[in-house]
Amino acid sequence: METRSSVGIIANPMAGRDVRRLVARATSMTPETKRDQVARAAIGAAAAGATRIFVCADPFRISASAVENLDVGAEITVLDTGSTLHAEDSARAATAMRDAGCAALVVLGGDGTNRVVARAWADAPLVPLSTGTNNVFPISVEATLAGAACGLVASGRVSIDEVSRRAKLVAVEFETGERDLALVDAVVLVGDRVGNLLPFDPKNIARVVLARAEPASVGTSPIGGLLEPSGFDDDFGVDVECAPAHLHDGDAVHSSVGKRLLAPISPGLYRAVQITGVRRIELAETVEVSGACVLAFDGDREHTLGEGERVRLSVRREGPRVIDVATALKLAAQRGSFVGVEDWHDSLDQRSGIDCC
Repeated sequence: METRSSVGIIANPMAGRDVRRLVARATSMTPETKRDQVARAAIGAAAAGATRIFVCADPFRISASAVENLDVGAEITVLDTGSTLHAEDSARAATAMRDAGCAALVVLGGDGTNRVVARAWADAPLVPLSTGTNNVFPISVEATLAGAACGLVASGRVSIDEVSRRAKLVAVEFETGERDLALVDAVVLVGDRVGNLLPFDPKNIARVVLARAEPASVGTSPIGGLLEPSGFDDDFGVDVECAPAHLHDGDAVHSSVGKRLLAPISPGLYRAVQITGVRRIELAETVEVSGACVLAFDGDREHTLGEGERVRLSVRREGPRVIDVATALKLAAQRGSFVGVEDWHDSLDQRSGIDCC
């Protein structure tokens, strides 16, 4: 399909609405908040030169209602990808937007949403907007500017190579040959189960392999970040070994096990994690894990390893191409990309007598 300066906007309707809000103090993201962000991202994309904008239908009509009366000088298409309010909705949206020729994406969600997008489109050029529970991978930036950065890339006013870098990820390889990934953290849990949506109990954490070990974050990333920081641009990961439940006597922990680390494992929820070891791991270095255990990727418990089953984990720079919003807008300013441009907003406003936005 012809690209025509296309931008896609993916809004996960379920991001920021899970059960962790019952046991922590995470902010709930309402459909109205996301709708307004989608509208602002579309306005920004059009102002920066995007001529075609794609969003996806969902049962809450978040994206469709955001753009249905939005006359911004760009063609807007609502794709029906069969939303079922499950994680794979974001994968189908990413695939559909890639196939439609989108040059850049705005993704509204948390670490888990962006992980699903990355599984469907490995090197997707995107701005990840923070609307989830754990938001290490996404950024906090005004949606208007996120859309503008994507519009600049889509219109060719800045190139993707000069405003983005591929993110790190934790590559996962099972003995069966199956592969998976995490954009931030792969966590090995004992005494847990697949599908559990509550915050991790530190007594169940046996190991954490981190592509991003950020001290200024919540979740499992700061478990490494408060000991051995590793940010987006650092070409190494972090491997943290912890004391799981079988080394505990009730609520007491053997003093010989290691050191206790107080970490924010969920918004508003600090817990002590018993650390037995922490080290940097080089890119592509393999960490081997064996069961019985549960594996969680970016907060989602999705895999069970049986006794003796093994999995190989490695940190690689093979993730999505994350667009730096500030760099894109700085280059646009230096090139005069917003100077002398026809003001389509005012022309539409004068013609219709109403505010088109």
